[in-house]
Amino acid sequence: MARIAGVDLPKNKRGEIGLTYIYGIGRSTAQYILNKADIDLNKKVHEWDDDELNAIRSTITNELKVEGQLRSEVQMNIKRLLDIACYRGLRHRKGLPLRGQRTRTNSRTRKGKRKTVAGKKKATKK
Repeated sequence: MARIAGVDLPKNKRGEIGLTYIYGIGRSTAQYILNKADIDLNKKVHEWDDDELNAIRSTITNELKVEGQLRSEVQMNIKRLLDIACYRGLRHRKGLPLRGQRTRTNSRTRKGKRKTVAGKKKATKK
């Protein structure tokens, strides 16, 4: 079992895909890491030997922010936006989308489940 940056990588996946299980590593970064370590992209994770694992680990630790370090940096960036009370910080505070998306419909991911608001009653004629 390959364990890198505190994450167990799936054994039967290609190396390029397996590395994406680490927070902060996508496809292009995984390709970069494997090319730098001189490992075939199609080689499965369980086929890596100790030297290859060490090369991957050293590349990740020396050149990238991943997992906890990256998560804390993102949280600090959001906290900074909240503290300076800029537009994006206010949108974070209210739990609304930040990047100009419409909110009249959609944006349920950010807003959460619908909260029903009672409609106005029609005035009756006498």
